[in-house]
Amino acid sequence: MINKIFKVSLYVNNQEEAKKFWIEKKDFILVREETIMGQFKWIEVAPKEDPDTTFILYDKNLMKSQSSDISIGHPSVILYTKDIEKSNSDMKDRGIKVEDIMQYPYGKMFRFFDNEDNAYLVYCEK
Repeated sequence: MINKIFKVSLYVNNQEEAKKFWIEKKDFILVREETIMGQFKWIEVAPKEDPDTTFILYDKNLMKSQSSDISIGHPSVILYTKDIEKSNSDMKDRGIKVEDIMQYPYGKMFRFFDNEDNAYLVYCEK
């Protein structure tokens, strides 16, 4: 079961310039900015009125080096679930193409694919 739209990754050439655009020109707020696992910068921005769903300003070159099969030409949508194992098995039972659950220090994720083979992520906190 998916509980909400959680995050949308925007693949950008320059994270600092993208952050400046969204904050200064679009009047968004900075929700999170930190270095993850000592390797890369994680930046999230959101509208002031609804900061629950955020844009992740993700470096294009970093994404290419991490997952060469991901299309960086369009945003990546991240959905949220409270029970990732059940969501994964429910999708498999419905004949949806899913990948194995991945464990990270910040939570668990898996990818699934729609009828046109577009990838989506499902996320659950630790």
